[in-house]
Amino acid sequence: MGLRRVLGLDTATWTAAVGLVVDGEIVAERLHYADRGTHAVSLLPLIEEVLRVDGCSVDDLDAVAVSCGPGSFTGLRIGLSVAKGLARAAEARLVGVPTLEALAKTVADTRSRICAVLDARRGEVYAASFVADAGGWRRVTPDTLTTAAALAETLPTPCVVVGDAVEAYGDLWRERLGSRVTLLPFDTYGPRGGTVAALGWQRAQAGDFDDLHALEPFYIRPSDAEISSVRD
Repeated sequence: MGLRRVLGLDTATWTAAVGLVVDGEIVAERLHYADRGTHAVSLLPLIEEVLRVDGCSVDDLDAVAVSCGPGSFTGLRIGLSVAKGLARAAEARLVGVPTLEALAKTVADTRSRICAVLDARRGEVYAASFVADAGGWRRVTPDTLTTAAALAETLPTPCVVVGDAVEAYGDLWRERLGSRVTLLPFDTYGPRGGTVAALGWQRAQAGDFDDLHALEPFYIRPSDAEISSVRD
């Protein structure tokens, strides 16, 4: 397809992550750690910084890749809204990237099974597992919503666990699984905009894009508003 520049956005957690890939290489990344509600304020300055590194503008983008869930309902909506706005302004293509897949691929250790886990609150987590083979990373489980305790019973071990759920449930998993699990700190192994951009670039080369109007966040769990409407 000859698409060179792909911008990557990830606002699925309290970390806003932005990255730029040019010709398949990550050339710039920026992070902002804050409450999810501030993503609307922090995201655009991060994008400007990343584009400045490459000396390009929004008009030079060929595609915008965005982490589309699961994750924070508010964060996902902000990220997707900004991604759609940028794609429309630049007349660029849009690529949705699964949040847990992008998170798993931030881990360089390809010898172990990687389980990406995000805190879904209420004692629950979003989780998916991946392994590396000759063709690269391969998904072995779908994105699921489960409890932290249930995940400890079903995790194939040994494995490496990455994600913000490590902070909330790490003690439980250490107690249940011991040395069979390696828990990576979220402040070191968190979302990377460059990884989202790289995954988007790979899809773009294959001509695999999402519809600008049809792409929606992947929540897994219905929002509180949706639950209330069903009860009413």
